[in-house]
Amino acid sequence: MDQSKPSNLALIRRLMHEWRSYWLHMIGILILYLLSTPLALLTPLAMKIAIDSFLGSKPLPGFIDALIPAAVSRSNNTALVVAISLGLIVALFTQLQVLGSSMLRIYTSEKLVLGFRTRLFPHVQRLSLSYHDSKGTSDSTYRILNDTSVVPAILIDGLIPFITAVFTLLAMIYIIIQLSWQLALIALIIAPILFFISLPYNRRLRELWHKVKNWDSSALSVLQEVLSSVRVVKAFGKEEAEKERLVHIANEGVRARIRVTLSKSKFDFFVGLMTAVGLAAVLLIGMFQVKSDILSLGELLMVISYLSMLYGPLQIIVSKAAELQSSFTSAERALVLLDEVPEVIERPNAMSLRHAKGSVIFKNVSFAYDDNNPVLENVSFEIGEGIRLGIAGTTGSGKTTLVNLLTRLYDPTEGKILLDSIDIRDYKLADLRNQFAIVIQEPVLFSKSIEENISYARPKARKEEIIEAAKSANVHEFIMSLPDGYKTQVGERGARLSGGERQRISLARAFLKDASILILDEPTSSVDVKTEASIMEAMKRLMQNRTTFIIAHRPSTLNICDQLLVIEEGQIVTITSPESTEATEALMLGKREKKNRGNKNEK
Repeated sequence: MDQSKPSNLALIRRLMHEWRSYWLHMIGILILYLLSTPLALLTPLAMKIAIDSFLGSKPLPGFIDALIPAAVSRSNNTALVVAISLGLIVALFTQLQVLGSSMLRIYTSEKLVLGFRTRLFPHVQRLSLSYHDSKGTSDSTYRILNDTSVVPAILIDGLIPFITAVFTLLAMIYIIIQLSWQLALIALIIAPILFFISLPYNRRLRELWHKVKNWDSSALSVLQEVLSSVRVVKAFGKEEAEKERLVHIANEGVRARIRVTLSKSKFDFFVGLMTAVGLAAVLLIGMFQVKSDILSLGELLMVISYLSMLYGPLQIIVSKAAELQSSFTSAERALVLLDEVPEVIERPNAMSLRHAKGSVIFKNVSFAYDDNNPVLENVSFEIGEGIRLGIAGTTGSGKTTLVNLLTRLYDPTEGKILLDSIDIRDYKLADLRNQFAIVIQEPVLFSKSIEENISYARPKARKEEIIEAAKSANVHEFIMSLPDGYKTQVGERGARLSGGERQRISLARAFLKDASILILDEPTSSVDVKTEASIMEAMKRLMQNRTTFIIAHRPSTLNICDQLLVIEEGQIVTITSPESTEATEALMLGKREKKNRGNKNEK
């Protein structure tokens, strides 16, 4: 995406396109806002009638007099009744206008925010893992929650008052021109000056607001990182250090906000000074016109009065543009996120896939996160349906990347992967990923009940199916020993359960999904021997009649495989049987020693 900053007008056009389904709501708000002007003009009319027609002897205004039936006496009492009635009617409609505009404004704002968030959130979920790895989750979180919340201010709190002010400004200009076009010209000279001065100022303000948003996002990142790792922070006694880190970032944010406020205050000072100069110039020239009998004193006072009303909308137009730079910045950040293109995309006319048989072929597959760091190089192998493939190798050799490519969390930079003899990129993404059940080293549970975590694999599953899956994973008895049974809340990321308990619930979820292909990524590496035995027993049941990929280091886990693939430095070292584990380990060790000797020779 082009990194140049879009103009305010471009952002408004984009937002109006994004929110075109709410145009009628915004037109309704605009009409209600415009109604405030005639209601305000009618407010002093009741007082005028009471003074001029009830206390004095002047007739009622013509348009009101025409509305009174001929049978009604045109007495002073009638004037009083008209004055009181008009005052009450205007007050009633004024309150209805305020209530209507407030309710429609709140409803539309909330719907705009909700609609924008519900577009951003699934879009962010569709973005490739490489995006999340590079950007982190806190920045996306800030944009979805914070930036979207202020974006409606552009159209509802900015554009609509701006349009209202323009109408009022044009009306005031017309009235002043009718009184004295010379004074109107003098008064309006400051308008183009303010306009051209505001352009570079608004750009500067947008840059400052970008820095504020970035510091706020960084602060959220620290909070999220520390609170999600609070056990480690406590274990190392780093509470004070983390507080200092947050305070440092927060102080930078405070300084950035002070710079924004200072810049805005300078501009407001300049706008106020220019309008004061305009009033002084009109007063000076006007007094000379009064002396020359070009203008009466009453007309001059009217011009001054209307000029005050003229500069009000003018200041709103100029200051609104400045105030909205924060919202424009938020809109820009949210739209940049919305414009991010997923690296893994579904092909047009992709094929449906109900139930895969499970044969997998890697053909000359290479992958790199960037051009200088290849992770996999020219990987080729084939396994038939129902085969259990163990994957071994040192840390960072590319084992997990291998299965991530299989589920299209990434796409190969070269080569292709076939499932049932068809390139996996030809399948619909949702159908493809529905063929896999995955159990990883650190099982992920959500802040829900145990039942909801198991049924995450199949939300419409019956209770009996959930219980059967838990029994197959050797976790039913443990669940039933809890006071709330399957309704027990597991806490954030399953914090109220042990690692082995979380892993068995994760296995139950895989049982319930009943997928064709099973991926087990270090499923027993973080549990004790007794728990490992229970998990291994459940895993054997789970692997029956399923193509299975097992990433592991422990021989006890790899021994249940039909084939063993050893990968080192992104390349396949060997494919052998699990009975040859010792020979495979020796081969891997020999490769590392050979590499070490090569490094020494280079030195």
